[in-house]
Order: sequence, then structure tokens, then C-alpha cells
Amino acid sequence: MECGIVLHEVGLRDGLQMEQQVVPTERKIDWIGRLLDAGIGMIQVGSFVHPGKVPQMADSDILLKELRARGMLRTGVTFSALVLNERGLDRGLAAGAGMLCMGVSASETHSRKNTGMTIAEATGRIIAIAGAAEAAGLRVQLSVQSAFGCGYEGAVPRARVLSIAREFFDAGFRTLSLADTAGHATPDSVERMFEGLREMSARSGATPGNGGEAAFACHFHNTYGLALANCYAAWKAGVKYFETSIAGLGGCPFTKVAGGNACTEDLVHMLQRMGLMTNVGLEGLIALAGDVAAFFGRDLPGAVYRTGAVPEAG
Repeated sequence: MECGIVLHEVGLRDGLQMEQQVVPTERKIDWIGRLLDAGIGMIQVGSFVHPGKVPQMADSDILLKELRARGMLRTGVTFSALVLNERGLDRGLAAGAGMLCMGVSASETHSRKNTGMTIAEATGRIIAIAGAAEAAGLRVQLSVQSAFGCGYEGAVPRARVLSIAREFFDAGFRTLSLADTAGHATPDSVERMFEGLREMSARSGATPGNGGEAAFACHFHNTYGLALANCYAAWKAGVKYFETSIAGLGGCPFTKVAGGNACTEDLVHMLQRMGLMTNVGLEGLIALAGDVAAFFGRDLPGAVYRTGAVPEAG
């Protein structure tokens, strides 16, 4: 039995952006190949941002071109990347990204630290960039960041999150992610927020036969230990796309308290124990997580790569 979840591996982007030790391009290509071998078909390989601000992403253009040149972009595989502005869009198009991810923070403080813009400025700009990306034939995923709280401001009003989402829907975009940048989400708040989005998408016409059905994604950080619980709540609320990171790597450098992402192999382990995911190779992910930890020379936040999977009964 499959659970309808699509894993979107973000370790190569969100996972690495906090790391001081730069990962060589060849090592990234090896890790991506092993993710593909394990059955992960959607991988965020980098971000088109200023290399001086995020040195780990300086090779994103080269990396995407190399993946395509080596035939690693196979049927059913999507290589995504993050963009923040028009220059990033141009680079993403030139490099051959299959999907571009971009978003707006629901926290004024986080928005200014992350983009130098207010929420209103960022929303208008991102909608325009997303429209240009779709016009060029790319898939687009828009996100509301700090959707469940902000490390600087604390609680973020639910109405503000839904207001940003409404602007995305009204502009015709149908794939929307909620990102728990600060790790403040709880399972009940996750269910309520996605229920609100689903009601809104229905009112906006995001239904089959009328612009396409809305598809929801989630991006949880494990800052306070609730990432897997929040993933389960999102699944119950009908979320399809789950952004996770190998070994639990990650953290936003522009939030107050950075925490790792929901861990890819830990989520797969949980779902497989529940009988809900059989199309992903857990052993390959565990081996890769161990090698990533060895590369950085320290234990990483993930649990299962250190403990091993629970033995199957029988």
C-alpha cells in the first residue's frame, strides 16, 4: 500500500546552506545518484542566490548542467532549485532546472532578513517571477515561509498566511508549500492550516476541470523535535509533497534559532513501519546518511542512520 506521499529531497540545498565545509560538485553528484537509486525522484539540487551569501550554492548552475549531461535526468525525475529574484530565474532557465521553488515569508522580520523586502514587496515580485517561469514552461512551487511562527516575532497570524496563499491562488498558481522555517508548528496547527488552504483553494476555483486541482507541500524543521509528528498531521490533512533532508541536515541561516529539516530516512522508516511506503529503498538512504555524516565528521540530527531500522517481524 502506498500513502500518496512524494518525497522532495532538499538536503542538497536547505541541508547544505548552513554548513561551513563546502561539498565538492563531484561529491554532490554522487549523493544525488544514490538518492535516485533509492527511489527519490524529486531532488532540490541547489539555489540560484549570490555565492558570497551562500557559498555552498555557488556551483548550482554547473551542477544542474552536469546532471543533465550525464543522463541523470531520467523519466519521472525532477531536479528543482530555489530562486529569490529575476537574476535567479534567468540562471535557473539557463541551467535547465525542471522546477523552480520560490516563496514569501509571513514574518516581516524574516522577510527583510532573507530578501531585504517587505512581505508586500516580496509577494508582488515573486508572483511576477513565478509567472515568467511558468510562461517559459517550468513547473513552479510557491511557498509561504515562517507559516507557523517566527523566531524573531513569535506567533504569525493565521490570517496573514492565508492572505499570502490567497494571492498565490488568485494569480493562478496551484502548487503551494507551507514552510515551518522556525520549527514552531504543532500537529494540530498543521491540520488547521492545511484545512484552511483546502477550503480557500476550493473557493478560488482550484478544482479539477477549472485551472487544475491544488496540490499542497510541506517543509518542516525539527528545531523543537516535532518534524515527524507534523509530517504525519500533514499527511492526514491531504498533503502530497514532503520536503525532507537526508540525515536531517539543514536550517535557515536567516532565522533566529536554526534547526535541521525533517529527516528523509526517518520519515521513510516511519511510513514503512506503518505499511504505507514500499517504493523507496530505506537501506540505501541509511547508508547515504552515514556517508554524509562521515564527510562532515560529526553526528547529524537523523536517528535511524545511527540506530538502524527496526527489524521486520518474522
